[in-house]
Amino acid sequence: MSVEHDKISIGVIGLGYVGLPLAVEFGKKYVVKGFDTNKNRIKQLTEGYDYTLEISDTQIAESHCLSFTNDIEQLKACNVFIITVPTPIDNFKKPDLSFLNKASLSVGKLLKKGDIIVYESTVYPGCTEEDCVPILEKSSKLIYNKDFFCGYSPERINPGDKERTLTKILKITSGSTIEAANFIDKLYGSIIEAGTYRAPSIRVAEAAKAIENAQRDINISFINELALIFDRMGIDTNDVLEAASTKWNFLKFKPGLVGGHCIGVDPYYLVHKAQSLGYQPQVISSGRLVNDRMGIFVAKKILKQLIANGVQIQQSNVLLLGFTFKENCPDTRNTKVIDIYHELKDFGITVDVYDPWASACAVYEEYGVELLSEIGKNQYDGIIITVAHQQFFDLQIRKLKKNGKSIVFDIKAIFDRDLVDIRL
Repeated sequence: MSVEHDKISIGVIGLGYVGLPLAVEFGKKYVVKGFDTNKNRIKQLTEGYDYTLEISDTQIAESHCLSFTNDIEQLKACNVFIITVPTPIDNFKKPDLSFLNKASLSVGKLLKKGDIIVYESTVYPGCTEEDCVPILEKSSKLIYNKDFFCGYSPERINPGDKERTLTKILKITSGSTIEAANFIDKLYGSIIEAGTYRAPSIRVAEAAKAIENAQRDINISFINELALIFDRMGIDTNDVLEAASTKWNFLKFKPGLVGGHCIGVDPYYLVHKAQSLGYQPQVISSGRLVNDRMGIFVAKKILKQLIANGVQIQQSNVLLLGFTFKENCPDTRNTKVIDIYHELKDFGITVDVYDPWASACAVYEEYGVELLSEIGKNQYDGIIITVAHQQFFDLQIRKLKKNGKSIVFDIKAIFDRDLVDIRL
């Protein structure tokens, strides 16, 4: 290894929810080039605006050694590359490594002897060294662990959380050699106030990230399955949870839609790897199945109630309050609200969507859904509260009900019980 800490120059590839906070923090101490293929994103960041709302214009301005570019050649002088591109799933729930492979190919062409590449994108155990390293070697014509070195430090960003920000979350680090691991740990330790944990290998670090999200997914799927069972019994799940949580060691997860860039995606990476080794994971797969079906359950539940109320379905209208995958955050990646939307539309219902946090342009471009700019002009046969945005807590829900007799389905249980008809 030849990178000295006083001569570090960092290239961050991918400036989304993960890459931008990293680039900003590192840019306070090191020369940093932030790269993204989206020209508009680079323009906005150069002007100090972050559409994810994770970083303020003041924070960007305070990162004195940070600059942005959409020209990968501008990263030639860097000796540390941090790759934070998306790792989604395809239509068949299989890992989509296209962004990761392209980033590896691009970085490989820039590599010099002694350079270090750190991956932060969530993957299955073994992906960095089995999938990415061969691309780096081929495109750079350099030899792994002789000419260049790698590490893996899984992202733990919680979109919308203004308390547990990047520097306040303990960071797992790892490296392909002892020297690389020490360097990477020290590098991240220079910006992470919460400290670092050095995993014994890249594969262990990859696996740790994969199971963090799979564990949460399974816990939520258990509660969602209970909600499906209790619905048939006429029992309010939230009442059951309140009672059960009086025991000191009860884990109080809540039922709901499970989307987003992590929990709704990452378990499929673990499933894929297990299947490639000849093992069919039962618990992880069944948990995913339950959570993926919740949107359809919600749609059909309100449909039954509308029919029971004598509403002409094809002449009815429903309002969805919330489109992002979580509260108080503009992130709409892998939102499961779209499942409710499509199911209701398939039955001929007019569906309006209102979300004060989501970008109307981004939602239309990604999902083809037009968001309302305001609510209050129309009244609805059905209202579904899908996301617990702070702005919804003070809504005069009765004013949105048609003739005061509409069905209100409060998935997040944010309203008083006398205001709603259905809860999970």
